[in-house]
Amino acid sequence: MLLVVKRTCLLLSGLFFALLLQAQNSEVPKGWHMMDKKASGYYGISSEKAYQFVKSKKLKSNTVIVAVIDSGIDTLHEDLKSVLWTNPKEIPGNGIDDDKNGYVDDVHGWNFLGGRDGQNVDKDSYEAARVYHRYKSKFADKNIKPEELSAEEAIEFADWKRAEKEVVGENKQNGLELLMMRRAYNNCLKADTVLRKALGKDVYTGKELDSLKSDDVAVKKAKNMIFGLMSSNDALETSNKEFLEGFGEFVESEETKANAANTAPPAYRTDVVKDNYEDFNDRFYGNNNVMVSNKAALHGTHVSGIIAAARNNGKGMDGVADNVRIMSLRAVPDGDEHDKDIALAIRYAVDNGARVVNMSFGKSYSPQKKWVDDAVKYAESKGVLLVHAAGNDAKNLDSSYNYPTPNLLDGTRPNNWITVGASGDPKAGGLTASFSNYGKKEVDVFAPGVRIYATVPGGDTYQNLQGTSMASPVVAGLAAFIMEYYPTLSARQVKMVIEKSAKKPGEKVNNPGTDESAELEELSKTGGIINAFEAIKLASTIKGERKPEKPVSKVKAKSKQ
Repeated sequence: MLLVVKRTCLLLSGLFFALLLQAQNSEVPKGWHMMDKKASGYYGISSEKAYQFVKSKKLKSNTVIVAVIDSGIDTLHEDLKSVLWTNPKEIPGNGIDDDKNGYVDDVHGWNFLGGRDGQNVDKDSYEAARVYHRYKSKFADKNIKPEELSAEEAIEFADWKRAEKEVVGENKQNGLELLMMRRAYNNCLKADTVLRKALGKDVYTGKELDSLKSDDVAVKKAKNMIFGLMSSNDALETSNKEFLEGFGEFVESEETKANAANTAPPAYRTDVVKDNYEDFNDRFYGNNNVMVSNKAALHGTHVSGIIAAARNNGKGMDGVADNVRIMSLRAVPDGDEHDKDIALAIRYAVDNGARVVNMSFGKSYSPQKKWVDDAVKYAESKGVLLVHAAGNDAKNLDSSYNYPTPNLLDGTRPNNWITVGASGDPKAGGLTASFSNYGKKEVDVFAPGVRIYATVPGGDTYQNLQGTSMASPVVAGLAAFIMEYYPTLSARQVKMVIEKSAKKPGEKVNNPGTDESAELEELSKTGGIINAFEAIKLASTIKGERKPEKPVSKVKAKSKQ
């Protein structure tokens, strides 16, 4: 579910009232995240200066494959179809596993949320509910002594107790908030009916609503309600239909969470995928439909555009990297992802040539964490960089949960992992995004993640979205850019370059969790916001420890399967 809708509900409950006041009178230009602070006044990543640097060095770029593990991608989008990864060993549409990797017709990637019969998972449950009901019969109403449990059972019990508190305890306290959300949503539906009649159309955008003038009290009241929510959530380019659908879905999902104490979640994924989930070796499931629908592909399409939308083509916006092929791996539903799908998606990316994997997702539980850990170590052994969004709960990750995580069960920490918090601009609420997770130990860098304008499904459509989901691909794009021009740098070295070159803002920022002023060093390891120019300069001074590979040929993207 999109952050824009989550923030709507938070605003309704009063938790983000301060953010509402800040956002109403603030604006940043499209593409601000690419700008240079000195030249424009906006706290972007100095992208153009970075490109001028490699041009002055007369460097040629090498194609880099970036895997996007996400909700899907619009493979026909005007700004993305030329940058899609196309499996050179697979013949499209022949129903044969030509490259014998176990995945039939995996032309642009793979959909781990699909069935062989063409069905696809869209909605799914939340991991807290799955964990609670998975272990309920094992631990509920029993005198459990943790010290007498095996190491594996002790982890299960700790997770179950935490899930029990979340599913059973907190939902009892949130009844009034849910009632307010449902009432607010119903009021919005009534207001929308009034506005559609006043405008003389069933579908309108927030910008169109802004121009509506009326002396009718009911129309004024309806406009103030809908426009206020759309404006404060930076959704003025979104249609009323899309906005209200998202709002309604969020309310329904929160009500589903509230019912989870007594009702086990439906087997959304199992009923479609039909694998043996408990057997990790049962891995050749899914289908090759990496888009599914506009609705499903919204998040992944936006993320992909941030990384690699075709540059300098006069359309929409430019991606961070100029010579990238996007590999789409669909493993993130509307709900919480499953560990098996994520682990296999990482392995697929590594086995098929990706050098960077973007992971703009997260959850608070990971019952099959070992599978994901093993995939992370596999990526490390193959020199693949993993870039992960820190999350949007304004929490300190040093003392809270957000999976997947580089803290492995065996006590090690891989050197190929970057966790990204979301930065912003003083003209759009502050240098740190008010929703961003943070952590002096667990968040490596911050990157622009507020009001990021990028591709969305529809062929030629673009939109502002925000979240650490948008900050992570800015870093993934920068990593790919560095690898393009300095291909012998290893994943470890690229991580070091990005982190060491991050620029300290030189002023205090807002702590998202406390709303108090803080140094950025208190909120992340580096205390910096990434900068492409500083990063590429530093990269030019380092001797690579990776053997160069033959350049990946540029293959014209095929049409969506």
